[in-house]
Amino acid sequence: MSLALQLYTDFVCPFCFIAEASTVPLLLRELDLTLDWHGFELHPSTQPGGMPLSRLFPGVDLGLLHERTRRFAARFGVTGFDPPNTLRNTRRALAIAELARERGKLDAFRAAAFDAHWRRGMNLEDDADLRALASSVGMDPDEAMAAADAPAFLARVDARQAEARAAGVTGIPTFIIGDQTVVGCQPYELLAEAARLAGARPR
Repeated sequence: MSLALQLYTDFVCPFCFIAEASTVPLLLRELDLTLDWHGFELHPSTQPGGMPLSRLFPGVDLGLLHERTRRFAARFGVTGFDPPNTLRNTRRALAIAELARERGKLDAFRAAAFDAHWRRGMNLEDDADLRALASSVGMDPDEAMAAADAPAFLARVDARQAEARAAGVTGIPTFIIGDQTVVGCQPYELLAEAARLAGARPR
């Protein structure tokens, strides 16, 4: 019987982006796991319109910070991306992800949202960019924008955040497989061993 991989990530988290582009698909390919994705707001206090990273990391050389991120990503085989200098509020994008879940397009939307933020310079708060993002995965853009501001879908975002906190999630990415929990963007070997300890079998 397939085990659930409970994965907690956010579109603007660099280490989530790296994990979702490298170790996550490899885990799902190699081991009998079923992905149970939970959107987790990295910085829920970020005001609409975003926050300059210079405010989040005062006195830090952002060029060097981004270069360290790219070097770290390269160790996982992830290249060709340009970290932005603004932290976006992802609440509405996560609400659209919940609609995508209903429409059977969650995997495609997640991949597109990460790509949009990290590789294409799109703004996950901008209506036009969100519409384009939804349309790119075959979703109705009008329905997507309605979901972005709908109390019912935003409540789902809040509920997932609360459930994650109750489960002890404080940092992302977090991987929970059975009784095994791994926090952070970790090497595949470490994650695969945790999955095997939890009882996951090779595919």
